Amino acid sequence: MQTTYPLKVQVMRSKGKQPRFYISFPLALAAAIGLEGGETVQWELLDRGELHLVRPNTPPPTTQRRAAKT
Repeated sequence: MQTTYPLKVQVMRSKGKQPRFYISFPLALAAAIGLEGGETVQWELLDRGELHLVRPNTPPPTTQRRAAKT
């Protein structure tokens, strides 16, 4: 089963500046992968329809238990 997290891309337009795009990271997904505030991540562009989020310095898991497979 694949879980999806739909979201909208937000844009900030400041007078005299280039627009900036923002994407919110869903809390449930951040918790599932152990994402921390301030962590450095980067996007990997695979094609026009697919981006991958890469964590260059992935911390070790904080638990030894795995989620049960259904």
